[in-house]
Amino acid sequence: MNAKSPTPGSQSSLRESNRARIIDAIKQFGGLTQVELAGATGLSAATVSNIVKELTAVGVLNTTQSIRSGRRAQHVTLARTPGLVGAVQFGLRHMRVAIADTSGTLLSDHRLPLGADHRADAGLDRAALLIADMLETVDAGTAELLGVALALPAPVDMTTGVISSPGIMRGWDHVPVTRVMGERINKPVAVANASNMGALGELKHGAAMGARHVLYIQAGQRIGAGLILNSQLFWGASGSAGEFGHMTVNPDGAICRCGNRGCLETEAGASVLLESLRGSHGVLTLGDMLRFADEGDLGCARVISDAGRKIGMAAANLCNVLNPERVVLGGDLAQAGDILLNPVREAIERFSLPSVAEDLTVTQGMLGTEAELLGVVQFALERFVEDGSILMGSGSASALSPFPTPDSTDLEDQ
Repeated sequence: MNAKSPTPGSQSSLRESNRARIIDAIKQFGGLTQVELAGATGLSAATVSNIVKELTAVGVLNTTQSIRSGRRAQHVTLARTPGLVGAVQFGLRHMRVAIADTSGTLLSDHRLPLGADHRADAGLDRAALLIADMLETVDAGTAELLGVALALPAPVDMTTGVISSPGIMRGWDHVPVTRVMGERINKPVAVANASNMGALGELKHGAAMGARHVLYIQAGQRIGAGLILNSQLFWGASGSAGEFGHMTVNPDGAICRCGNRGCLETEAGASVLLESLRGSHGVLTLGDMLRFADEGDLGCARVISDAGRKIGMAAANLCNVLNPERVVLGGDLAQAGDILLNPVREAIERFSLPSVAEDLTVTQGMLGTEAELLGVVQFALERFVEDGSILMGSGSASALSPFPTPDSTDLEDQ
């Protein structure tokens, strides 16, 4: 018999909520003293002390003695398994960095804004410094860091770590990211496309679990895809598979940032939708548009549904080629729910072969904005941990290629 969930407002529900607040605060800051935890959560010192003791006893938290302002203090971190990996998710205007142990548990997670058209050297410098700070907050040394995986919102040649389509990320063109980042942290580095990481996150933890053939679509400011074939992420010849947003859907359309004309991203990307609303709604953010659509604004709902129809038409072509059993919609636009999903479903049903559409399920991703980060963590674990045994490197800044050749191994120069 299943245990009953705590009644909302009950003492057990309140205690469960307080536990979650403490764990979330530790993840955000990596580690805190009990006094700092009280300040960060708004809980009393006594409540924090009791919950820390309880969670330490069951192996969720770990405490060590530290000195703060000349006084002894208990430094509280999440309990962890040996070995750590770093995960860095670059967006167009933000960066998110996490530290996880080899069980996949996130120990620390930070998000930082980035300027428009930020440069690679500045972004990688900030990521390297933040990783060093985060290791310190979880009471770990650099020797425990096995490697770092990065996700970029652009097609990446995974054998070189260079963005394979110049112009998509200005300031990052021709930069060998694996080598440059490796020189900063003196650890192995792996780089992949962010949409592929979203697909990997949903495959391991979300809406793609249990499926063999999945088309994952990331829809937001950019549009991308990840292809899961035979329960494995399909990388393509060099790691650039899944550039769904750069499929030509209107040969006479607008020039895309990739240099082509009429890409899906120029027809259904969030920035295009927001621009189309400027005359009627003024300047909106993506969050504004989603909220207004949910509240019944017809204009906002219309542009989202129109985007869903275009995404669905493009997806139908891929479905005819791949014959997936599941299409998973992720990214910011997917938060619109059925306003986006229903037009996608209708377009796929109309434009794909009946034999393809018959057993196809179109669903919203389960992980939301967490999909890409969890995918990068999984990617790091797959690159630096194998069958539960840690692949300890020599500390050299080497690229990790997912495409072994007779002259190379998964971990080069080790």
